[in-house]
Amino acid sequence: MSGPAAADTRADKGWRESLATYTHPRVVTFLFLGFSAGLPFLLVFATLSAWLREYGISRTAIGFISWIGITYSFKFVWSPVVDRVPLPLLTRWLGRRRSWMLLAQAGIAGGLLGMSFCDPRTDLWGLVVLALVVAFSSATQDIALDAFRIEATDASLQGATAATYQLGYRIAVLAAGAGALYIAEFGSWPIAYQSMAALGLVGIITTLIVSEPERQVAAGTSELEGKVATFAAGLGTMPMWVRKALIFVYGAIVCPFVDFFARYGWMAVVLLLFIGLFRLSDIAMGVMANPFYIDMGFSLSQIANVSKIYGFVMSILGALLGGVLVFRMGAARLLAPAVFLIAVSNLTFSWLALVGQPDTLILTVAISVDNLVGGMSGSIFIAFLSGLTNTAYTATQYALFTSIMTLPGKLMGGSSGWIVDKLQAEFSSAHKFGGYAIFFLYTALLGLPALVLAMIVRRRFEKETPPS
Repeated sequence: MSGPAAADTRADKGWRESLATYTHPRVVTFLFLGFSAGLPFLLVFATLSAWLREYGISRTAIGFISWIGITYSFKFVWSPVVDRVPLPLLTRWLGRRRSWMLLAQAGIAGGLLGMSFCDPRTDLWGLVVLALVVAFSSATQDIALDAFRIEATDASLQGATAATYQLGYRIAVLAAGAGALYIAEFGSWPIAYQSMAALGLVGIITTLIVSEPERQVAAGTSELEGKVATFAAGLGTMPMWVRKALIFVYGAIVCPFVDFFARYGWMAVVLLLFIGLFRLSDIAMGVMANPFYIDMGFSLSQIANVSKIYGFVMSILGALLGGVLVFRMGAARLLAPAVFLIAVSNLTFSWLALVGQPDTLILTVAISVDNLVGGMSGSIFIAFLSGLTNTAYTATQYALFTSIMTLPGKLMGGSSGWIVDKLQAEFSSAHKFGGYAIFFLYTALLGLPALVLAMIVRRRFEKETPPS
């Protein structure tokens, strides 16, 4: 039995054994690789929005610029290239996964360094182009790194690996969030981004040190891959370059998708729809979080202290809790509670908006709930997605899942600044931050479709669970 249902059979394992999984060398490795994955995200998202807002860029423009993040949602387009195409010299030296990881990490560091020399007031388009370079390199790193993570550990360690990956990711988010804000306040934004570029060395060094995982082929995959040879034989006397191109498309693009739909049938459509809606509430509101804090009157250091540093602690607790819960209960059983809590956590920001002043205590409560839930649901969802993949097509299939996961939220997030501007214009006369309060309520309601789908998905995978 493979997939998310297999994880449910481990429910009777003790807490001590569950916690011991965090000492496995491969699990520890992902603390550093998770850091590499998390570093660039805020620097082209929330931290960038704070930089732009402080320099007087409008909320509407900030919202549209956040569409840079859609790059992550289309990474499945070039994931077959990362999965199959070797890089000259690098692949022979490092292997197919680490070579792409290193190339992407170099792009991230270089792009961040370039951003540090841009002034949004005079060179906004240059900044946007370099942010796109960072986002594209980051998405490429995610493709290779997710495949590396799934292939480097067996199913019993996926929950713990997801948790340590998230731990490293959250540490990087802390550096790119609180760290960058502190440096910007007491130094400057250029120095902040130069410091972040230097932190890119963490991923580069780790990639050079770790070993390449052995390639595994799941049962039934050889038969599917054999069809590639049959397909090639039927191409007749076509030019060699045409034959090679068609063989690549069939083996790298067609086979991964055929495999997924063959294994799950009609449920594959439900799964893809659920994956796309799982984090919709969270992502749709994320673009406006820092502009909201700044508009309310919080200083950059206050945002860093509460939203970033304290929020980091809560997110790590949530990630570790989620990893242990997955090991004991299985990911599928936890999906519906996770969706519900993600949506409800947005209401705490509506509460803060209705207070109408920069109340640090209420901000702390809101950040506590939001980050604890975010960390826990992240571990649950990563483990669930990992169980859906076939190791023969890890990069392509996982890239598809994570692309779909972020696309709806990113599309809606791009218009979030425009929505807030309209709501503020309509309701600010009744309440100073009434538009923000309604906006956060609206993002919470976006979680309802995912909640329904989560219960359908759970029933499907519980049917596959063998008796204990």
